[in-house]
Amino acid sequence: MMADDITQMTAAKLGDLYQRRKLSPVEATKAVLERIDKVDGLINAYVVVDAEAALDAARKSEKRWKRGKPLSPLDGVPTSVKELFQTKGWPTVMGSKNIDPKGPWEIDAPSVARLREAGAVLLGKTTSPEFGFKGVTDSPLHGITRNPWNPDLTPGGSSGGSAAAVAAGMGPLSVGTDGGGSVRIPSSFCGLVGLKGTFGRVPAYPSSMHGTLANPGPMARTPLDCALLMNVIARPDVRDWYALADDGVNYVKHLKGNIKKLKVAFSPTLGGNAVDPEVARLVAKAAKAFAELGAKVEQVDKPVASPDPGPIFMAHWLTSVAHILKVTPKEKHADYDPGLVEAAKMGEGYSTDDLVVAQQSRRLLGQAYNLFFTQYDLLLTPTVAVTPFAVGQAAPTDNDGKPNYAWTPFTFPFNLTRHPAITVPCGVTKNGLPVGLQIVSGHYRDALLLRVARAYCDAHPLKIPKLPTANVSSMKAKAA
Repeated sequence: MMADDITQMTAAKLGDLYQRRKLSPVEATKAVLERIDKVDGLINAYVVVDAEAALDAARKSEKRWKRGKPLSPLDGVPTSVKELFQTKGWPTVMGSKNIDPKGPWEIDAPSVARLREAGAVLLGKTTSPEFGFKGVTDSPLHGITRNPWNPDLTPGGSSGGSAAAVAAGMGPLSVGTDGGGSVRIPSSFCGLVGLKGTFGRVPAYPSSMHGTLANPGPMARTPLDCALLMNVIARPDVRDWYALADDGVNYVKHLKGNIKKLKVAFSPTLGGNAVDPEVARLVAKAAKAFAELGAKVEQVDKPVASPDPGPIFMAHWLTSVAHILKVTPKEKHADYDPGLVEAAKMGEGYSTDDLVVAQQSRRLLGQAYNLFFTQYDLLLTPTVAVTPFAVGQAAPTDNDGKPNYAWTPFTFPFNLTRHPAITVPCGVTKNGLPVGLQIVSGHYRDALLLRVARAYCDAHPLKIPKLPTANVSSMKAKAA
């Protein structure tokens, strides 16, 4: 079995081969580490790769599989985590020059702890913009992360390193964080499945600076792999005082079943947002496919009348970013991403009253969507309004050459409302770039989203090519 073929396998496939003694965790881990050596110099998805620790974990996993006593179906599966997760022994510098990498680094975040308990092979940590503050992945500390589908383009963010790693065969699973779309945006841009669960379903510690907006979530090539990962990370942790009680759901078992008779709302623009024509076409085609699978689909242009989620989100997000500068000595501000400094200064313009009003409006928005989901099982939208754009930019440019900062209007509303949302690939543009369909549901219906995603992806699979498709050496030279 060729090493590169192993790197294109899903976590479920690897587990099946381990069980049948056709492949060992050591072989799989070596193949993925070789793949990282081969392509990550171009993609820049990893900030830490600990080959020694990964191989040690793989050898221990191999022994467990030989005894027929794996710790979980993910035992021995090469996995990465976003750099924002605290990880024992590895620096968590948040993509910033202003955090001392010396540590000490003595704790594992809940998702990391659960992965270790499940026997997963932790490869390392993936890139993020500084403090995960924006929807693309670059930072003054780590530089630019590139999209394996086209390295001239961004993988999105802020979990862009995780998405790029999975799409490029540098580990079939990753755990990202999503405070405004940061799991779903890069998953869409890289042709993956990414889930932001109901807030509190996947515990977090230490808590994000963005508080109740932020959610850890699984990123993978298939809904099955996401379900396998959810079975591990969606377990309570007493360190997260927001964590939901264990509901005992086996997400893999709940994948079974169809989507017949589900009542589905399709909102092409979520109330009038501009959408790239190719994105709109592919998402509309996906909505039609839901009807063909037996769901009752209705077009609902504006799911809720008010309030406008944009100003609510910006008040929450920018004031959080402003706090970073407030607690940092002024002489160190120059070391931050200029975009972060600009966002922080905008955040300083909000008053206490502004934030209180935003919190009140957020509750009204959440209530409005709660009522909406008493009428519909699912809401379909584009995941992102545009296709991947050039690296080094915080936003795509419009026809006038000006930045289009309204390029991602579909994800953050559901961070505000705490509803679960998943993105699935729904096609490829004429330029060979993936497009994502977002599926949203009522609170605590995370298992339903995974089941629906599985049904859609089984009927309309996207085969990810071996990425990047061009000669890596020539592309490295071009990128340089």
